[in-house]
Amino acid sequence: MALLKMKFPLQRRVRLAQGLWLLSWVAVMCGAFTFCLGIYLKTELLRRAEVMDNSEIHVVPNILILVGIASIGTNMFAGRVCQDSLDPARFPRWKPLLLPWMAVALLLCALLIASVVLSYCLQGSLEESLKVGLRNGIRFYRDTDVPGRCFQKETIDRLQMELRCCGNNNHRDWFEVQWISNRYLDFTSKEVKDRVRSNVDGRYLLDGVPFSCCNPSSPRPCLQQHLLDNKAHFNYEHQSEELNLYNRGCRKALVDYYMGLMNTIGPGILSVISMQLSVMVSLRYLQTAMEGAEALENPEDESEGYILEKGIYETVAEAKATTLSFFKFGTVEAETTDAEKAAPESG
Repeated sequence: MALLKMKFPLQRRVRLAQGLWLLSWVAVMCGAFTFCLGIYLKTELLRRAEVMDNSEIHVVPNILILVGIASIGTNMFAGRVCQDSLDPARFPRWKPLLLPWMAVALLLCALLIASVVLSYCLQGSLEESLKVGLRNGIRFYRDTDVPGRCFQKETIDRLQMELRCCGNNNHRDWFEVQWISNRYLDFTSKEVKDRVRSNVDGRYLLDGVPFSCCNPSSPRPCLQQHLLDNKAHFNYEHQSEELNLYNRGCRKALVDYYMGLMNTIGPGILSVISMQLSVMVSLRYLQTAMEGAEALENPEDESEGYILEKGIYETVAEAKATTLSFFKFGTVEAETTDAEKAAPESG
C-alpha cells in the first residue's frame, strides 16, 4: 500500500507545480542564507585564530558553506523540473534524475542536522583549544620584536577590551608570566634585579596586569601594579575590589560568544531543513502524480501521488534486499574472474 497517497486532478497538479516552483526559489534563498551563515561564522573564527590551538570547530562553518552552495544548485534544479513538469514532451527527460536528486537533498538535510549537533558537541574541544591558545598568547605577549609574534600583544589587548575580559581564567593569569619584554626593563634597578633573582626561571614576575584589563566602569582610576598589596594604594582591598579590573576570563567570554552565535544560527538552520524537506515532499508528489497521469489514456484525468510506492517496512526490506543482491553479485563476479584466471594455469 502506497504511503500518504493523494488524488491529483489536473488543476491540482498545475497548482502543485506552480507552488513548488515558488517554493524551490525560496529554498534557493535559504541555501544562500546558509552559505552566508557559514561565511560569517568562518570569519568570526578566523578573527580569533591566534588564540586557538586547533581548528576542529571550523568543521561547522565548512559544512554550512558546502551545504549552502549545494542547496542553491539542487533547488534551482527543482525549479527547472517544475517548469517542465506540465509539458509531456519535456518532463520525461528529468525522470531518471529525480531519485538521485532526492538522495542528494536528503544528504544535505542530514549534513545540516550534523552541523547543528556538532556545534554543541564540539563545545568542549573549543574550550580546550581556547585554553591552550590563550595561555600561549599571554606567554608570548611580550614578544613584540619576535618574527611571527609581533602582533600578539595587540591581539590580546584588543581581545580583552572588546570582550571585557582579562587573562585566560581571570586576571591572576598575568601574575604567572613575564609579560613585560626585557628590552623595557632597567636591569640596573635594584627592584628589577631582586624580582628576577627571586624567580627560579629568572623571569620578571609582578602582581600587575596590562592596561587592557582595566574596567572603565571602575569608580577609581585603574590600578595595574601591586594588585596584591593593600598598602600600596589608599583605601584599597584587593580581595573585595571587583570593579577595578574585568572579572571574567577571556576563555569563558569567547566560549559564551561563540556558543551564542551557535544558538542564534541553530533555529535558522532548522528552518532551512524544514524548507528543504517541504521541497522534497512536494517534488515527490509532483513526480508520482505526473507519472500516474502518463499511464492514463487521458493525461488530463485524475491521477494519484504518493511518497513511497509501498509501506515503510516493505520499502526498507526491498532496499535491503537490493543492496545485498548487489554485493552478492559483486562477490560472485569476483570469484568467477579468479576461477577463469586459475583455469589456464592448471592447464
